[in-house]
Amino acid sequence: MSVFLFLILVAVVLGIIGVAAHGLFYLLIIGVVVLVVDLVYVAIRFRRGGSKRRIRR
Repeated sequence: MSVFLFLILVAVVLGIIGVAAHGLFYLLIIGVVVLVVDLVYVAIRFRRGGSKRRIRR
């Protein structure tokens, strides 16, 4: 979960720098790509992770 939050933070920082700095629009694009990849990773992990974490009694 900490990797997910770290990648969200990186995407936001890259997006802010890409918008604020003139000529660094590519950082905004990289931030958006990192955000999308992170969301896909979390979606796949939550979809598969539910069946593996069963509590044994």
